Amino acid sequence: MLISTSATVPAACRVLAAELPHHVGRRVTVQGWLHRRRVLKSVAFLILRDRSGLAQVVVAEPDALSAVGDHPEETVLQVTGTVTANAQAPGGAEVTSPEVVALSGPAVAPPFDLYRPTVPATLPTVLDHAPVALRHPRLRAPHAISAASVAGFRTALDALGFTEIHTPKVVASATESGANVFAIDWFGTRAYLAQSPQFFKQAMVGVFERVYEIGPVFRAEPHDTARHLAQYTSLDAELGFITDHREVMAVLREVLAGMTAAVADRAGEACALLDVKMPEVPRQIPEIHFAEAQELLAEHTGEDPRGEPDLAPAHERWLSEWALREHGSEFLFVTGYPMVKRPFYTHPEPGRPEHSNSFDLLFRGLELVTGGQRLHRYQDYLAALAARGESPEPYAGYLAAFRHGMPPHGGFAIGLERWTTRLTEADNIRRATLFPRDLHRLTP
Repeated sequence: MLISTSATVPAACRVLAAELPHHVGRRVTVQGWLHRRRVLKSVAFLILRDRSGLAQVVVAEPDALSAVGDHPEETVLQVTGTVTANAQAPGGAEVTSPEVVALSGPAVAPPFDLYRPTVPATLPTVLDHAPVALRHPRLRAPHAISAASVAGFRTALDALGFTEIHTPKVVASATESGANVFAIDWFGTRAYLAQSPQFFKQAMVGVFERVYEIGPVFRAEPHDTARHLAQYTSLDAELGFITDHREVMAVLREVLAGMTAAVADRAGEACALLDVKMPEVPRQIPEIHFAEAQELLAEHTGEDPRGEPDLAPAHERWLSEWALREHGSEFLFVTGYPMVKRPFYTHPEPGRPEHSNSFDLLFRGLELVTGGQRLHRYQDYLAALAARGESPEPYAGYLAAFRHGMPPHGGFAIGLERWTTRLTEADNIRRATLFPRDLHRLTP
């Protein structure tokens, strides 16, 4: 029979939808959202959705059928019934002879049908209604992949002796010594939202030697593109006692292998739903120096980027295609970026001081990671700031650590949303971002 009270069962007694095949013949309780309802003349089928998947509930009792229509889709229900084997039901089992309890009021209809296999809505509609729209399995899947990626990042670095840290997101000066920062009023003092945890993670190399952080960063860059956000999640790492940037690149390679393994292991269903093609991380990711990359582009693309301090998006795509064609790799390190394009704390390349001991990692045509070796001597920092016409005074707190002895060190930062976007081959980074923040969006 159908019950309309709001009594609930203890969480320990709850069975998830995916677990039903292991409980055939038993009476169990499932809880979730009413994903779909089909009411026929003598039977009704309720499809319940929880975090593990879908469960089919069969309502055949005459006194219960009339009440089924009272529960709109997305109403939260608790169902207690007998698990019965049925090869045509999701997972091969269904719930029969049910008692149904509504745990929420009747749900207002979502902006589009969440039970449809595809998403019949535009990206603005999805973003405007994200708290409900993300319940759709295809829209939820990228975020399951992101979560698995973060777990792999942590696992890989923990295994390499790194310590996780958590640093402030309000700072006294712009990390990258640029103008594209969000200024805020900090109790009457001007402060900024952090562009990165760079200063803090370098200081913590002097404490723990190897550190990492996962957290938000803020860039007040007026880009209105499918690849930029004003706030994103950065996966940062910094390590001491290195010889040069190639040791940082080697650690990054291990991190990428750990992330892809975690995605395959923890988010396999999400990957299958989105038909994700997992990349193979080579034991040795191919690399090319920035100057050599410019020569290649000049020779083969009909353009001459020589003298430019950075790669254009079209050039990143071409180099990625070249790496796949020539080396069979979807990853490519571009090293030796010009010093004029790198922050003041970047270590110059020995013998070619106009270039740097830094790198970008391209993945499927897009810059995914920036990293490199940092300066570690106090006097070198004073010289670097002077060369750029900057006073060391705003950086006094940051520079203090280098007066007390810092080892040669370097690090990298991965944009989590960019990683997930390229992994799922989404057409817009906002599809891989929970509640994106950009030029036009501050809500929901």
